[in-house]
Formats: sequence, structure tokens, C-alpha cells
Amino acid sequence: MRRRILSVVITALVAGSVLCAVPALSAQPPPDPAPPGDSFFVPPSPLPEGKPGDVIRWRPSKSGPLGTPPAAWQVMYLSTNALGERTAMTGTVIVPRGADPAKAPLVGFAPGTQGPAFKCRPSNMIDRHAFYEQPALNDLLNSGYAVAVPDYEGYRPEPKATYVTGRAEGHALLDVVRAAQRLPQSGISPSAKVMLRGYSQGGGASMWAGQLQPEYAAELDLIGIVAGGVPADLTEVALYLEGKRGFGLLLFALLGLDNAYPDLDLGPSLNDAGRAAVNAMNADECTLDLLLKYENKRLRDYLTSSPLVDPEWLARVGENKLGGTPPRVPVYQYHGEQDDLVQFGQAAALRSAYCAQGVKLTWKAYQSDHITLVYTGNADALAFMRDRVAGVPAGSNC
Repeated sequence: MRRRILSVVITALVAGSVLCAVPALSAQPPPDPAPPGDSFFVPPSPLPEGKPGDVIRWRPSKSGPLGTPPAAWQVMYLSTNALGERTAMTGTVIVPRGADPAKAPLVGFAPGTQGPAFKCRPSNMIDRHAFYEQPALNDLLNSGYAVAVPDYEGYRPEPKATYVTGRAEGHALLDVVRAAQRLPQSGISPSAKVMLRGYSQGGGASMWAGQLQPEYAAELDLIGIVAGGVPADLTEVALYLEGKRGFGLLLFALLGLDNAYPDLDLGPSLNDAGRAAVNAMNADECTLDLLLKYENKRLRDYLTSSPLVDPEWLARVGENKLGGTPPRVPVYQYHGEQDDLVQFGQAAALRSAYCAQGVKLTWKAYQSDHITLVYTGNADALAFMRDRVAGVPAGSNC
């Protein structure tokens, strides 16, 4: 029964978001030549010369209301992976209806967990009006903000998603913001005020981007960060998911780290069920599949030995713990005290670490589970962002 309720709730929320589809402007000029269909997402080899955030190719997105030309584009841009190597990533850039893009603030919107399969990429979900965070996206667009949404690293026809890999996610978010500013068709100003926002995986990506920005993207006029449901400490998050409803997210996290770091090798640890699960995840599974199919499973069901006791794995997991470098802009961090997917205590510990480092941080704990707060946390998040744009001095409840 609970599975059916979860499916109905998520389906209803997604369906409701279609009623608030992405706004559109007037017709755009024809796109530059770009490979058709899914081949758009296959990076050229070798990669072109350029800097992180430079646009490799673009095409109009279908994310506008039916019958109207969209003011939205899918982009491929240069970026940097977790190892500091050049790579290409993709995302979506959206300009709100009726706004002057040259004056619009720009939000780097980091999506929450979409799933391992290529079809789960955020740009596809946005294109199909199936993006479960569409209400939050609409709030930003209706406020006159331009939005840049990364797909994150590895969403290609043969996917190798680098789920919960902090540096790769932070780079993806900062560079899709740069790409939005450098895409001539968008009209977004290179000096636009920039904010970062995300929940769950997106909350982690936003915090990572905030930590990396002073050195990696110092030219951005970053004025604030909103991050909810943050998976700050992957060890604590993993322990919390073992044998629980969200176990599929733990299995996806192991796959994501394995894809990000060549020195890790998940394959020898998988049993027959594990190999079948990884193949199925890569082929066809998105977030709802992860929550329903793998509910209450354990590592021993899919692994002959746990990689989490291996020194190389532990070292990489440690590299992806937030809190080592404080963001230099005001932060709004929020979390549900009854969060059943991302442990509350490790997020509260991140808040304490940032406060001790002098971050101007506003913290709010809700009486909520994880999925409910995807939607009920939007109003407070938007209020914080509006204050930053308006130049209201940021407070702190550290």
C-alpha cells in the first residue's frame, strides 16, 4: 500500500507541475548545427579548446508551453570532473517570460536525485514536463530569475552518472551558470547576480559549489546559497540507508563513486544480483524505481564484500565530506527532523561546522520527512533568495 501511495503522490505532484510549465519568450534564431537526438549528449572527441563554462553546442529546449517558442536551451559546456580533468557536461538554460534577461538575476538550480539511467537526466525530465522539482523552478521563473540547471557528469547514452561526487557536482553547477552567461541567445548578463539553490543531491551540489566558487569561479557575483536536505557526510548517510526504504540511493551512490574514480572498482565486489541491479539501473531506472525496487535491502544482498571497509573507498568517501572550506556568502540551510532518506544529524553537524568557520548561515529544521520537504520548503527558500537580490543584509542564527 505504501508503495502505491508513494507512486500516486509523486505522479500527482509531477502532473501538477505541468500546469505551471516553463514560461517562454519570442522565437529564437535557428540553432547552431548540433547532432540530432540523443547524439547531442555525446561529447566531441577531442574536446574543443576553451575554458570551463564555454558552450560547445546548444539547441532549443522543448520546455515551453505547447504551441509557444521556448526561451529555453539545452547546452553542452566544458567543465571539470572530480579529478580536475577537462570534460563536457550538459544542462538547460531558461529565461523567464517578460523579463529583461540582461537585468535578471541568475540561479544555478541543482536538481535532486533523478536516477542512474540516461533517460533520467534533468534536461529530459524538464523537456517532458516530468521534472518533480518543477514547482520550485516555476517559483524562480515567476520571480523573474533566469535559471541554469545542470544534468551533472555522466548523463550520456551509455551513462556513467557520478552521483554524490561533490567536486564534480559543484563544478557542473558553477559551469552551467557560466554557460548560461556565455550563451548569446540567452541574453543573460556576464555580471548578473548569481544564487545557487538545491535540495537533497542538489543541496549537496549547491554547498560544494559554494565551497569551490572562490577559487574555481571567482568571477561570478555569487550572493547567496540555498541548500536543503544536504547529504554532507556520505558515511553517515550510507549507514542510515542500510536496510531502509532508501537503500537504492546507497547502491546508486556506490555506482556514482565508482564511475567518478578510476582507482575504485566496484565490479569484483558485486554478486550476481548486484551485477543485474547495476545493469538495470543504468538501463532504465530513475528515482521512483530506486525507492520502490530496493526498499529495505542490504549491501549483503548485492555484494560479496563491502567496499566501505576498503581504504581506497574510505579515502574517496572522505574527500566528498562537506565542511572543510566555508562558503563566503550567506547560506540558508534547511532539513526535515523526520528525514527518512538523508540523516538529520549529519546535516546539523555541517551547520555547526560552517557556523564555527564564520559563515553567515540561517538554519531551519522542519517537522517533515524528506520527500514532503521537497515541496513545503519552497516558500522560505524563495524568501531568502528575494532578500539577497533586494540587498537586505543577511542575518544568522548560528
